[in-house]
Amino acid sequence: MDSVGSNIRIDARGREVMRVLPRLHEDVNEEWISDKTRFAMDGLTRRRLDTPYVKRDGKLQATTWEIALKEVAERLGGRDGGKIAAIAGDQVDCETMFAAKSLLDVIGSPHRDCRQDGMAVDPAVRSSYLFNTTIAGIEEADACLLIGCNPRHEAALVNARLRKRWMRGGFKVASVGPQLDLTFPVTNLGAGPESLQQVIDGKDGFADILKNAERPMIVVGAGALSRGDGAAVLAAAHALAQSVGAASDDWNGFNVLHTAASRVGGLDLGFVPGPGGRDTAGILDAAGSGDIDTVILLAADAIDTAALKKAFVIYIGHHGDAGASVADIILPGAAYTERDGTYVNLEGRPQRAARAVFAPGEAREDWRILRALSGMMDQPLPFDTLDQLRDAMIAAVPHLGAIDEIAPAPTGECGTSGAMSSEAFVSPITDFYQTCSISRASATMAKCTQAFVTPAAATGTGD
Repeated sequence: MDSVGSNIRIDARGREVMRVLPRLHEDVNEEWISDKTRFAMDGLTRRRLDTPYVKRDGKLQATTWEIALKEVAERLGGRDGGKIAAIAGDQVDCETMFAAKSLLDVIGSPHRDCRQDGMAVDPAVRSSYLFNTTIAGIEEADACLLIGCNPRHEAALVNARLRKRWMRGGFKVASVGPQLDLTFPVTNLGAGPESLQQVIDGKDGFADILKNAERPMIVVGAGALSRGDGAAVLAAAHALAQSVGAASDDWNGFNVLHTAASRVGGLDLGFVPGPGGRDTAGILDAAGSGDIDTVILLAADAIDTAALKKAFVIYIGHHGDAGASVADIILPGAAYTERDGTYVNLEGRPQRAARAVFAPGEAREDWRILRALSGMMDQPLPFDTLDQLRDAMIAAVPHLGAIDEIAPAPTGECGTSGAMSSEAFVSPITDFYQTCSISRASATMAKCTQAFVTPAAATGTGD
């Protein structure tokens, strides 16, 4: 549900998930999980994709796996690789992204991205996209500046750890961006880059607090980085971190707060544009102009699907959400509870999830769909089992095999120096309770939205 990687236990009866409970992990979520993690599980049984579909005469019609895979194979096999692209959604496991990247390499397509929101981080510099302090490391900090993020909505367990540190005293927190209603006092320094520049120039009093702190933290969120000037904001925030001693050899207090469970794993795997490739925004633009005519969506629903009207869309996912609504072919995949998978949390910590229940109907694990598709194309990927896939993945990215360990990420230059826009930072999440296809299908989360979000929006109150 977010990028924290909270450890959970799933209780099920048959194929239905009945309960989600926290599992103890002191360094990640301690004994806690967010309300959304605990109560959105009813969305796993609603609006599910459980059989392949192919569009005929403008309407999706149920079909067999053989027919669906054959049509996809013919579409991909007979096309210039430069006309094909793929976008990964926010809950995709590493195995699926590795298989998809391998298939795109076979096809000859450099167009791929795991950043639906266009977050401007540098895949070549791992420390530029990690929460380098680590979640447990928050307890060692003594000052914190939040830039374009709302940890209460974007990573509730990070917010809980910030509150835990504040409760001990001697911990001042300020923000640049929207007014925040967190569970501890936060001083708002301003709405956008101009206020951030004031801190960088030392013209704001909080700059002295950061400089005088022994272990200051800078946290930059999607609200600051998912903009046209995101690279410039990242460079400015990192420069600030360096100037106040928050990016030294013995203490790395420079942090990026992601909103997606798949994001760090995708960046680690290089599920980003290859040489001459396009990112998410570029793929959508090219799909609109016809330069890209085939787009594979790996459960990607948080994009402008209207831009894909001219493209042939292949959707691999588990819910009938935005991506499926524009698909020409749907290949039903498995939700996170229905597959074995590796995920990397915002700290860069690889963790393994075990399948708790089987996917409904004809749905299959996503990496198996991609492997079957490659076989149908007479270009089979070099693995037949999950263990073989993982061996290949770990050979390519060794630290993905170090489960529950955070590989060192040396500090490096981040972003691109340049002018920042005067527009205020805007939170990427307006409704905490409905942020993905599962929570949007949840009746419980819909009631929460109606009770807590809609009244606040109507009256102009709340955060």
